[in-house]
Amino acid sequence: MNIFRLTGDLSHLAAIIILLLKIWKSRSCAGISGKSQLLFALVFTTRYLDLFTSFISLYNTSMKLIYIACSYATVYLIYMKFKATYDGNHDTFRVEFLVVPVGGLSFLVNHDFSPLEILWTFSIYLESVAILPQLFMISKTGEAETITTHYLFFLGLYRALYLVNWIWRYYFEGFFDLIAVVAGVVQTILYCDFFYLYVTKVLKGKKLSLPA
Repeated sequence: MNIFRLTGDLSHLAAIIILLLKIWKSRSCAGISGKSQLLFALVFTTRYLDLFTSFISLYNTSMKLIYIACSYATVYLIYMKFKATYDGNHDTFRVEFLVVPVGGLSFLVNHDFSPLEILWTFSIYLESVAILPQLFMISKTGEAETITTHYLFFLGLYRALYLVNWIWRYYFEGFFDLIAVVAGVVQTILYCDFFYLYVTKVLKGKKLSLPA
């Protein structure tokens, strides 16, 4: 494992922990898109079904279990424990516009037409757009809490580091996965405006807002 993948995984884990701590400490999920979190739970569920069929390493298995457990814990906090604080009036992105096309694409463009491979491909495509309900929610409310922007920053940083990881693996290991790279590029592009606003506003102590 190279340093870019490791730091990418740690950034991803940091994002998840920041979000969980934000909800738990404030006893509120205000400003958090439950729909994005449901999509991420679906991403991890469909991607890590190989937990039942293969073992790569203790690190690999542990991270998969942590991602799955944390994603469902977040969904539980939003839709059950702190349901009264969930802002469903602003979390109105039509997720079927993401899930249906992604599902169709995963059947048409994949490495191997088998159930596990199609579900893995579906998870890669879905992850690239799963943050859209959250960004849409911020654009509707007009601003985001600082802790929420930190969560989004580390989530975007994870994907950017994975792009560097794929470049590293191509040059030093001869490994190249076109599906993962293209999906990763799409996901990183979605974060570009946010990164700019994060650096120019949040890091200077200002409120972050996304254009409608």
